[in-house]
Amino acid sequence: MANPPRKRPAELEYTPTNCHARDVLGRVGDTWSVYIIHVLGDAKTLRFNELRKEVDGISQRMLTVTLRGLERDGLVSRTVHPEVPPRVEYSLTPLGGTLRQLIRGLVAWSGEHLEEVDKARAAYDKKHGPPARLTVAERLLAKRRQARGA
Repeated sequence: MANPPRKRPAELEYTPTNCHARDVLGRVGDTWSVYIIHVLGDAKTLRFNELRKEVDGISQRMLTVTLRGLERDGLVSRTVHPEVPPRVEYSLTPLGGTLRQLIRGLVAWSGEHLEEVDKARAAYDKKHGPPARLTVAERLLAKRRQARGA
């Protein structure tokens, strides 16, 4: 006997509002956006190259694209100072600050559960083999270990 179809939660139904919410979640939930919002929340205001140095592993192009998207969504402000050479600074808007509070919670949760996640990954990798592609953080850790000669 077949199971009856499950009713989707209302927030997952396809409506214009929910599709728009998915679009916003796609922006704020990507790896670089979360990282940039977190860094700007700590630093308050950074120039492009300062921000690039703080966000390990991001390319100039990806930082540019991500900042433009965050600015378009009203989460980051871009201030151009009329100097030679031009000085451009980025900071969180009040709306971005509200999202930063949620991100702080995610960062705290991940810090509290790193050991559990590492154990789960090790058990999974032992059973299934390591993933074909490492995460950005895993690549950075491997690079640092290699540089130390470990």
